[in-house]
Amino acid sequence: MTQAPPPDRPADPLARKHEAWSGLFSEPMSALVQRYTASVGFDRRLWRADIAGSLAHAEMLAAQGVITAQDLADIQRGLAQIGQEIEAGQFEWQLALEDVHLNIEARLTALVGDAGKKLHTGRSRNDQVATDLRLWLREEIDGIAALLLAMQRALVDLAAGHADTVMPGYTHLQVAQPVSFAHHLLAYVEMYARDAERLAELRRRVNRLPLGAAALAGTGYPLDRERVARTLGFEGLCQNSLDAVSDRDFALEFAAFAAICMVHVSRLAEEIVLWMNQNFGFIDLADRYCTGSSIMPQKRNPDVAELARGKSGRVVGHLMGLITLMKGQPLAYNKDNQEDKEPLFDTVDTLGATLRIMAEMVGGIRVRAQAMERAALAGYATATDLADYLVRKGLPFRDAHEAVARAVKLAIGRGVDLAALPLAELQALQPLIGADVAEVLTLRGSLAARDSLGGTAPAQVRAQIERHRARLGDA
Repeated sequence: MTQAPPPDRPADPLARKHEAWSGLFSEPMSALVQRYTASVGFDRRLWRADIAGSLAHAEMLAAQGVITAQDLADIQRGLAQIGQEIEAGQFEWQLALEDVHLNIEARLTALVGDAGKKLHTGRSRNDQVATDLRLWLREEIDGIAALLLAMQRALVDLAAGHADTVMPGYTHLQVAQPVSFAHHLLAYVEMYARDAERLAELRRRVNRLPLGAAALAGTGYPLDRERVARTLGFEGLCQNSLDAVSDRDFALEFAAFAAICMVHVSRLAEEIVLWMNQNFGFIDLADRYCTGSSIMPQKRNPDVAELARGKSGRVVGHLMGLITLMKGQPLAYNKDNQEDKEPLFDTVDTLGATLRIMAEMVGGIRVRAQAMERAALAGYATATDLADYLVRKGLPFRDAHEAVARAVKLAIGRGVDLAALPLAELQALQPLIGADVAEVLTLRGSLAARDSLGGTAPAQVRAQIERHRARLGDA
């Protein structure tokens, strides 16, 4: 969430005239431009990554003989104090210093003098911010990966008690065939499992070090980029300095992952809203996940699910914004890229909060199995089973399809289920129908018949539950 901009407190030399570059300029930056271009109001959440990157860079500079051991000790001491000040809420963020990077550097210089001024040797804010953003996002990815596990476990736990619970399966939101409630839930487990795979894959591409690319062309200092990568836990280096500072593919890829994941969240949320509706009545939600009405005392509204559904649009919108941000930029770094952070930050916050509350809400679902079964019976869900029965008797499928359609029409006219039609009337429609049709027309008989891998037969569903438990480390 965007934070209010900090006050403008020109307290130290670097803050007074933007002395990081002001020797070229004949007048100070206007206050309006300062406020328009500053990012410290939102990018200060990168402070841990900024300090970690600076420590690794300083250690490398000392090892390479670019700065002295005393410089390194001073930098380490100063950055440790800055971290403590930020943690304690005592750090004074200055708008005149634009961003998290210059704020920390200015404070470091105030604390340790010339050693602080040497820290920026061999790097630019261009490769610094790219490194900070990757470090921050890598940590957030690990947190979201844990939330995806929790989401899958909540669904598997709920499914474990409902392999034999019959519900209508839908196409076009019309009753199609019977499925088990557990089978339906496991479809979402598969979706979130793919999300987890995507997240693990993109993490490897996030985890590459840009630091050492400097502004855009590399640097003449004898840097050891591999050392910095090892210190910070990066798996590789960005190999081209132009690409290193200007690339935001890693942010786009994360936003794309998040948008897909939130689409999965939204689909489940939509079904929860439907299932809780009195016309379905398939589930009850725990009161702690519902709200009431200001004027209608009978209402229990599934606001959490509705908000999760709504927030998916927010995350999809951030993806579109980031793609649009990047599409017209020439190499290398451009100020446009300052606009990558707020949508990325909000995407991480929204996805994390939504996964956490959805997993908790799923854990509080109470299933109304009888209502599910009544709905399956009302929709002639075993019609396909009757057609398959006739095919096994030797009737071509299209002829079987036509015979069953006439049987369904007859049942609709009578206001009864297919199973309630007398055998003689079914045989009048198709003589191949025998007394053994009774088992075929039951809901559980239909479930049991779908015993192929990935099918809804209870035995298959239980096997899938065990497979997921083993994959999730719950076996």
